[in-house]
Amino acid sequence: MPRKTDFLIIGSGIAGLSYALKVADFGKVLMITKANEDESNTKYAQGGIAAVMHSPDSYEKHIKDTLIAGAGLCDEEVVRMVVSESTLGIKELIEWGVEFDKNEKGKFDLAKEGGHSEHRILHHKDITGFEIERALLQKVRTHKNIEILPHHFAVEIITQHHLGEEVTRRRNDIQCFGAYVLDTKIGKVETLLSKITLMATGGAGQVYATTTNPTIATGDGIAMVYRAKGIVENMEFMQFHPTSLYLPGESPSFLITEAMRGHGAVLRNRQGNEFMHKYDKRASLAPRDIVARAIDNEMKLSGDDFVYLDCTKISKEEILKHFPNIYAKCLSVGIDITHDYIPVVPAAHYLCGGIKVNMNGQSSIDNLYAVGECSSTGLHGANRLASNSLLEAVVYANRAAKHAVEKIKQIRYCENIPDWNDEGTAAPEEMILITQTRKELQQIMSAYVGIVRSDIRLKRAFDRVKILYEETETLYKKTTVSVKLCEIRNLINVAYMIIKMAMQRKESVGLHYSLDYPSKNKLLTDKEE
Repeated sequence: MPRKTDFLIIGSGIAGLSYALKVADFGKVLMITKANEDESNTKYAQGGIAAVMHSPDSYEKHIKDTLIAGAGLCDEEVVRMVVSESTLGIKELIEWGVEFDKNEKGKFDLAKEGGHSEHRILHHKDITGFEIERALLQKVRTHKNIEILPHHFAVEIITQHHLGEEVTRRRNDIQCFGAYVLDTKIGKVETLLSKITLMATGGAGQVYATTTNPTIATGDGIAMVYRAKGIVENMEFMQFHPTSLYLPGESPSFLITEAMRGHGAVLRNRQGNEFMHKYDKRASLAPRDIVARAIDNEMKLSGDDFVYLDCTKISKEEILKHFPNIYAKCLSVGIDITHDYIPVVPAAHYLCGGIKVNMNGQSSIDNLYAVGECSSTGLHGANRLASNSLLEAVVYANRAAKHAVEKIKQIRYCENIPDWNDEGTAAPEEMILITQTRKELQQIMSAYVGIVRSDIRLKRAFDRVKILYEETETLYKKTTVSVKLCEIRNLINVAYMIIKMAMQRKESVGLHYSLDYPSKNKLLTDKEE
């Protein structure tokens, strides 16, 4: 018999946890996560969460900063909504037990990051995401209506496709009835039926060889919705964080938060010279897309594998107070950041596109919501403003929850769902086929679909990924499902969408930078204007 729940949540980061706390008083909640319950992109967020807390900051300033960073492709109505609801979202996080740093006067110690005109970043030292995950998980565990199933991997969402029905061409005719979920401990695929399903699966940074994302960030939710004929958009806008610690062989890459530049750190080339003033009047505090491209350009000009982040002007007291985790990490590899420069390199960090949703978090598939990094809300446009991602997740979790608790009153379970069919499949004879494909895919994406692109690079990537797709689909049809097999299948779907949408965008804007469209893509924007 299939297992039933009112609300099925796929993912256990800030988006899924916030949503769970909101809907749990209105029905039974089942949350699944493919690793440990605390393993998510949220956990690794260092810098903080942006919100307007008091003057001289204002909603209008935050809105303007977000629109500028988004390079003209933000949905202004969405931006205004998210920013205006930011203060309430922060207050709720605090009520749930999140502890943000305060100064000696008892007020929030607000930081400033690239692209922001004011100090508005709430943080908990340099492990803000870890603190949010801790507090929300603790709150979720105490709620009698919420059950968390760790080590459960969503293989596919269940729609009419699985009923043998001819799905109409209109996207809004597709309904979600739950998900097929692999219990990784016993290797069995279970059928989970739900009235409402929330996709909160995070990002897809693992599609690249160098990323700050944990190994679980394989675009699972986005790929599942794509295969179910849901609308996915703006996948070409992958944000590369300008400063990850250059440590070859380490994966994921260790993030050096942008907040350090907000505290006075500056970027230097291998000769020790500052260079950001050549690219933008805001220098090291320019938005991330500009900084990442500038670093990429400097490395190409010099042939070096990294540049430096100079934090030596920040006092040791400030570093130990605000960045103890970064200090300890660097010290563990022989770098004393109070005296030494930090070698840094850009790394895939945040996906601005994803599952298209409306202002209530509804996807194009009925009864399926998407919140957090796997969704595309219109907030980020062509480039995310630093620390807006956690804010977006909180605001949209709240709006999706309010909408869902009303909608669920009219929904009934679909009773004729077939069990998962793995007839004719067997365990993979050679796991090397899966692991090698993942390496090949990451190399292709990093080489041809990275910070700087061109038509010929994208065409080469498309042709290579098509071969990997065909090989993997053949393997999938005859192989018993496993996490590794499903992940590479999802990553290939994500890579295809990134490449395809990059090929369709005949301009350079925000995070999509093409050598073939230089007229609209001024690397030296502020100097040239």
